[in-house]
Amino acid sequence: MSTLLETIELESAPNPSVAIIWMHGLGADANDFVPMVRELDLRGLPGIRFVFPNADTMPVTINGGYVMRAWYDIVANDLGRQEDEKGLRASQLQVEALIAREIARGIPAERIIVAGFSQGCAMTLQTGLRYPGKLAGLMCLSGYVPIADKAIAEHSKASLATPVFMVHGRMDPVIPVARAEQSRDLLKQLGYSVEWHEYPMQHSVCQEEVAHISAWLKRVLA
Repeated sequence: MSTLLETIELESAPNPSVAIIWMHGLGADANDFVPMVRELDLRGLPGIRFVFPNADTMPVTINGGYVMRAWYDIVANDLGRQEDEKGLRASQLQVEALIAREIARGIPAERIIVAGFSQGCAMTLQTGLRYPGKLAGLMCLSGYVPIADKAIAEHSKASLATPVFMVHGRMDPVIPVARAEQSRDLLKQLGYSVEWHEYPMQHSVCQEEVAHISAWLKRVLA
C-alpha cells in the first residue's frame, strides 16, 4: 500500500461532520483552491473538513516530458485518444485511500464530497463513478469523464445515488465544452442526477460559479 498523498486541510468548524476532498489540475498543487474556501458561503452548513491533496510528480508527455504534479499523463491534445489508463487507475487508488481515511476519522461516505478541477475533475469522476457506496456528491469543475467506455462498464449501482455537479467555461481552450457536454450526457444516460452550469469563461473559475457551488453544497448537505 502506497503512502497517503500529502494534503492541506482546513476545517470550517471544530469536529467537522462533512469532508470535501478537492483535487487540483495539471501542474498546480494542493494550495490552488485553498483560497476559494473563504469565498464560499457556508452559512447554515455543518462543520466541513476541506482536504486538498498534492498529486505526485511525473513527466507529462504533452509538455515535452517536463516533470510536474499530475494525476495522470496527457499524451495528446485530443483527450479522448491514448488515455493514460494506468495512471488514472493508480491515482484512483490514492483518492480512495483519502476517502477511507475520512471514514476512519468518523465521517461516513455519504457525508464525503469528492471534488476537482480539470485533471482533478477527471479524477473525481474516475473515482466517484466506481465508488461502491453513495457519496454526498461529486463536484466536477471544468473536466470530463476519462476512459468513458470503461466507466460505462465499471460504474457502481450505488454511485447512481450520488448527485453530480458539473460546470464548464464556454470558451475553454484546454478542455472543449463539447467534451464536457458529452460527459454530462453520458452520466445522464447512465442514470445520474446532474446539475449543469456553463459560463462565459475559459479554463478557470468565475464568481457566478462560486455562488452555484455554495448553493449546491447547501442542497446536498442539508
